[in-house]
Amino acid sequence: MSGWWAYLEERTCREVDADVLRDRRLSAVRTVWEALRPLGVGLHEVERVVHARYEALGDRVQRTPPDPLDLPSLAVRAAALPGRVAAVEAFWDGDTVHDWFVLLVAVLDAPEGESHLATVHHQPDGSPPGVAAAKAGRALASHLGVPFHFVSPDVPDDEAPRWRTVQRLAEGP
Repeated sequence: MSGWWAYLEERTCREVDADVLRDRRLSAVRTVWEALRPLGVGLHEVERVVHARYEALGDRVQRTPPDPLDLPSLAVRAAALPGRVAAVEAFWDGDTVHDWFVLLVAVLDAPEGESHLATVHHQPDGSPPGVAAAKAGRALASHLGVPFHFVSPDVPDDEAPRWRTVQRLAEGP
């Protein structure tokens, strides 16, 4: 357990534990960050404090289930979007809490933008995130009749070119 836990007021500890028990990691991090920042504690150490609370509370944490990756669930999410889906894209992201994970998004035209479909984390009993996201993304793209883009399914790379960048480069000046 991080020694910084002892510096928190009892009320703050209860609030953090309540967030952890509901699997609201970011809210717990924000609470600890606000309490310990005046002492010069950095974000990485704050994340370690919250991670230690997850470990301490163990099986009592009501973990949020992973985003569904089945075609019917993804198709329903895509159908509810405010614009036309131009492509389905997967790309790597990561942080100090979750390590590497893949974001699956619908790239939209009119209005231009993107919309989150799923976040794919490493599952101890499942496929690696890149493999699972690629399979789900290809299935959805095929269902919608749009391209699927995932530059680096096997190796985490958060600097790989995104779909719109590749499209603009292909169009030329």
